Amino acid sequence: MRKIKLALCDDHNLFRVGLATILGQVHDFELILEAANGQELIDKMPRKMPDVVLLDLQMPVMDGTATADHIRQQWPLVKIVVLTMHDEDRMVLHLLEKGVSGYLLKDADAGEVEKAIRKVIDEGVYLNEFVSKAMLRKMTNKTTVAKPVNAFYNSKILLSEREKEVLTLICDGLSTNEISEKIFLSPRTVEGHRLRILEKTGTKNTAGMVAYAFKNSLV
Repeated sequence: MRKIKLALCDDHNLFRVGLATILGQVHDFELILEAANGQELIDKMPRKMPDVVLLDLQMPVMDGTATADHIRQQWPLVKIVVLTMHDEDRMVLHLLEKGVSGYLLKDADAGEVEKAIRKVIDEGVYLNEFVSKAMLRKMTNKTTVAKPVNAFYNSKILLSEREKEVLTLICDGLSTNEISEKIFLSPRTVEGHRLRILEKTGTKNTAGMVAYAFKNSLV
């Protein structure tokens, strides 16, 4: 069985050691890289390439936001799960739009961290209740303005009826296979719709697409 290779980047040594210990107890996880700041992580990654990076935001030398930008540009296939104390809605949506695959608070339990890692590997995104509520609050708190009859035409984006349906189900947290079963399409066809939505919205991955959809009232 191929193990999921992980990197952990956090400047708090005690937290890093504790999480490393927890991750080491999962049989198919392999922590291959630890770093105390973004620059250290980036310097080490060409020699040890992880599948998923668990990334703190507030760090010296290079913070998490800059580190996420660099990883997305240089190694776009690497998934990023932010693990932080920052719970501002603005920060959540900003990082998801940048292509981060998941956003966890540091008070999350070990089971949720494991679930998030597996979800971003299997589906490309992990949207927990905290993130979903942040998206809904952002959409609800937007200044009321005149909206087009069909919100799917926002920002000059034109989606087909089927693409609208697929996007809505993705935002509901359904996987490709679950969407396939629900609307009676093959997984390959669902994936094709997802890729076209990514192209039309100009987003980098599923997490960014979902954040874009909520920010622009597409769902």
